[in-house]
Amino acid sequence: MRTEPINRISEKGLRVWRIYGVFQTLIALLVGVGAGVINYFTGDFFWLYIVISLVVLLIAYLLIYLFPKVRWIRWRYEVREQEIELQHGLFVVKRTLVPMVRVQHVDTEQGPILRKYDLASITISTAATNHTIPALITAEADELRERISVLARVAEDDV
Repeated sequence: MRTEPINRISEKGLRVWRIYGVFQTLIALLVGVGAGVINYFTGDFFWLYIVISLVVLLIAYLLIYLFPKVRWIRWRYEVREQEIELQHGLFVVKRTLVPMVRVQHVDTEQGPILRKYDLASITISTAATNHTIPALITAEADELRERISVLARVAEDDV
């Protein structure tokens, strides 16, 4: 089996994923508060407040600390002349090879949080599916998009 791809995404991506985790945890907190309010008016089961608090704390730990860290450690990519190799996953590590001859177009995407940290994501489109490399430094993402575009054209010309 091949060695894993050599390139990592930016460490700033870890911060961005943690910010996303904060937003998701706030949603869980709102749901928990709603359940607590309903409990206050209907049942007043004290143990339910403890369970809700523990669940929200567990969700916060998982979404803000653990999952982003594991995701960042596992995310790797490598662009070669004939293919693009991607490796990612949280519980199951998935490795994907995208042949250059299959690449139809390459896009960069940058939302407000990514823009604040000078990051962008690249989406590689083939006829069957899209593959995304998240959280690259913007200049690196632009260079990579151009490189993949050139390599895809060269691979297409060779066929």
